[in-house]
Amino acid sequence: MAEAPKLPVIDLSASDRISSANSIRQACIECGFFYLVNHGVDQELLAQVFEESSKFFSLPLEDKSKLARKHHRGYTSLENLNPKSRSTGNSKETFYIGPFEDVTQSNLNQWPSEDILPSWRPTMESYYRKIHSAGKRLISLIALALNLDEDFFEKVDTRPTPFLRLLHYPGQLGSSDQEMYGASSHSDFGMVTLLVSNGVPGLQVCREKSKQPQVWEDVLHKDGAFIINIGNLIERWTNCLFRSTLHRVRPEGQERFSVAFFLDPNEDFMVECLASCCSESSPPRFPPIRGGDYLKEHMAS
Repeated sequence: MAEAPKLPVIDLSASDRISSANSIRQACIECGFFYLVNHGVDQELLAQVFEESSKFFSLPLEDKSKLARKHHRGYTSLENLNPKSRSTGNSKETFYIGPFEDVTQSNLNQWPSEDILPSWRPTMESYYRKIHSAGKRLISLIALALNLDEDFFEKVDTRPTPFLRLLHYPGQLGSSDQEMYGASSHSDFGMVTLLVSNGVPGLQVCREKSKQPQVWEDVLHKDGAFIINIGNLIERWTNCLFRSTLHRVRPEGQERFSVAFFLDPNEDFMVECLASCCSESSPPRFPPIRGGDYLKEHMAS
């Protein structure tokens, strides 16, 4: 196993935004992962999120299944991110929460009963708003990193479709002749992901996804920091200049909780190769696609 990568630490509150953007650019070209600190989400709220997440996933399966996922919201007991994989990966349960900004979208969300978990919904709504604010500030730095106006991605976020995903990896996965993973090898399909965990290790990245054998590196937990990774959509937007890196979660024999926040474009935004990322010698690799069509294609897969 290679040693853990030395990922850069980006301070979201730093006054020198150009320097921060340059650091993000280097990180996204080399690895597609970095840490984000001073993001505005306080540790007390994070602790509440993990406490409420633990309470929900500790409920009997019968109670959790009443909120079975529909319209990409709610509970899923097992997932298969990589159906072609020979491993029996994705031994986790999840809960999805969608946007609040639009009433039609918000009404699709499912919530545990207040009689059982009275603090669950207000905690998740508070966290969603805080992390969404951090995400919007982050994508302005990503715009600067791509030599764009810093408000370029604000047009992407006018009718946002971000999702919050709570994840629970059990400490014991049971016995099997096949290799077991909490989450098998995959790359995220959206723009950018902001991830935080309860500190239990397991997250790994593979920088060179086309090389064999694959080399996996541990991504270490850093107190107070989010782990940021670039998704396939930004890789497409940048003509593969920025990397959407393969990652997975290995079981460590401990119960692991994490929370992922996915930022995606609004449905009508046209995603096409950025002028700063193509040339005569490096023409666009992907055709333009409407944001909504892209998301529907990948959410259905």
